Amino acid sequence: MPARTLRHPASDSRRHALSTLLGLGTLALAAGCSREDPPTGPDVVSLDEARAAHEAGRAVLIDIRERDEHAKGVALGAQLLPMSQLRQRVAEIPADPSKPVLLICNTQNRSSATLKALRQSGYGHVRYVHGGMSEWVRRGWPVVAPGS
Repeated sequence: MPARTLRHPASDSRRHALSTLLGLGTLALAAGCSREDPPTGPDVVSLDEARAAHEAGRAVLIDIRERDEHAKGVALGAQLLPMSQLRQRVAEIPADPSKPVLLICNTQNRSSATLKALRQSGYGHVRYVHGGMSEWVRRGWPVVAPGS
């Protein structure tokens, strides 16, 4: 009996939408990190909430910065999935809606753009982290070398 192939939540048309939006997301690289209160809503989580959920094992933290940015330090236990590789590695994003996925980049520009693409591809349990790793580091929170 042949092995059954499980379908990922993103259909072919949704994969196309994901590819298009991820391309647009790279335009968000230039803006800086804001230190005001994070916006509220179903798409965003504060840096404090993200750290607490990640460290308690209640959420998966995915760092979508690029490898050269990861080299500067990452949150312990974060899954490293550079935005430039996301199209090829989208299946690595947990599809289980009972385990929230939190996207983090340097500020929140790429992660918020990536979130929109993932939402259109059927990932309703993904949120982005307001403030990003630049704010994480500014607060003096611990970072480790990739692969630690």
